[in-house]
Amino acid sequence: MKVTAKQTGDLSFEIDQFGHKYTVDTTKEHGGNDSGPSPKALLLGAVMGCSGMDVASILKKMHVDYEDFTMSADAAQTEVHPMVYKEIFLEYFFKGRDDLDIEKINRAVELSMTKYCGVSAMLRKNSPIHYKTFLNGRMIHEE
Repeated sequence: MKVTAKQTGDLSFEIDQFGHKYTVDTTKEHGGNDSGPSPKALLLGAVMGCSGMDVASILKKMHVDYEDFTMSADAAQTEVHPMVYKEIFLEYFFKGRDDLDIEKINRAVELSMTKYCGVSAMLRKNSPIHYKTFLNGRMIHEE
């Protein structure tokens, strides 16, 4: 897998990922122009995208018909350089009928986090990943 980057501003870079282009930057207070997400924030987006795709695919195969699926991520960083994520917190939010199969939802998330998601497997080598799953606003699992 090869991805390229070209500097386009003070600290901004245009990333070309197989023809998909996006800009990474940093905030003005850190010398950038805030013209795109930061590379570390993209890591959180990457783990959500990877795991989210897994979960959606698994639940489709399990015939779990939810109405809505969203995720959030937060991370605690170390305070000295290199500032890395010391812990990552993921939340999976499902909306749907109250009789959705909770065991299947929890199993799909567990399979993603322990078997299928390569991004979480890489990040977990440095940063523990904790996750919670919710159905219609009610927590149904915490890891």
